Amino acid sequence: MNVMIKPDWHTNPTAELPEHIRGLIFDCDGTLVDTMPMHYRAWQTALGEVGISFTEDEFYRLAGMPTLQIAHALALEHNSSVSGEHITHRKEEAYIDSIPDIVLIPAVVAIARREQGRRGLSVASGGIHRIVDHQLRAAGLMELFPIVICADDVEHGKPAPDSFLVAASRMGLKPEECIVYEDGELGFQAAAAAGMTCVDVRPWYGIK
Repeated sequence: MNVMIKPDWHTNPTAELPEHIRGLIFDCDGTLVDTMPMHYRAWQTALGEVGISFTEDEFYRLAGMPTLQIAHALALEHNSSVSGEHITHRKEEAYIDSIPDIVLIPAVVAIARREQGRRGLSVASGGIHRIVDHQLRAAGLMELFPIVICADDVEHGKPAPDSFLVAASRMGLKPEECIVYEDGELGFQAAAAAGMTCVDVRPWYGIK
């Protein structure tokens, strides 16, 4: 059974974690790094080239879903002759160009740095390794996370629990021993399906 952390935890990222928690699993985009606006601009670039509209509300509703899955769905919805693979490639290329401008989400990164060596740390992202690994290196975070699970590591992306369950397994932990840090509805659903406690990090944006 998923348990959402109570509101006082949302406003206090420096609080000590429960003793039974042995592993922390972090989403990447919108959780460790403030990349969601960058991703949306990249989508606009790729989709604009093929005449497909994609509102910001739609983008955030699908946050956490693998890029290729979104691209296929949009191409189908708009009866586009352009393949989801082509859209995905163009979106990823546009995003990679923006990675040097990546910005950390300090309150969340501080948790990972504080817990390094105390608890297991991993990343479970809806992105692919080529992008996620690149941005973790660019942000100076790669050394914090010995385990990075991406969409190309699992059969089913979020909202399926696969990425979180694989991350826990790689850490040698049970789901109930893990906390997930997330910013997207699909991630919340995935954590619930995995039977893990989940923290919504969005109230921590702007906290230094």
